Amino acid sequence: GYGSLECWGGATFDACIRFLGEDPWLRLRELKKAMPKTPLQMLLRGQNLLGYRHYADDVVERFVERAVKNGMDVFRVFDAMNDPRNMKAALQAVRSHGAHAQGTLSYTT
Repeated sequence: GYGSLECWGGATFDACIRFLGEDPWLRLRELKKAMPKTPLQMLLRGQNLLGYRHYADDVVERFVERAVKNGMDVFRVFDAMNDPRNMKAALQAVRSHGAHAQGTLSYTT
């Protein structure tokens, strides 16, 4: 088996909806059903979730709650500016819903 499968993030969520006309939540449930023993993981843009603007803390909380309920196990949380304040609500939400939280740094050239 696999240690985990990274299967969700901004681009995959967006492509499902915009280009494929698919439901990313259904896709997540189907992956979990097909691989029940493999932890599913995603990249989460902190306070931006999967988009490019900040969302309110309650929206972050609800998104994480729904992601966990639909099969997400591991959340790799980052902020493009490496500002931990933009990661705090997401990391707290992940932990409060019993999933595995990974705070990460972004380094690109």
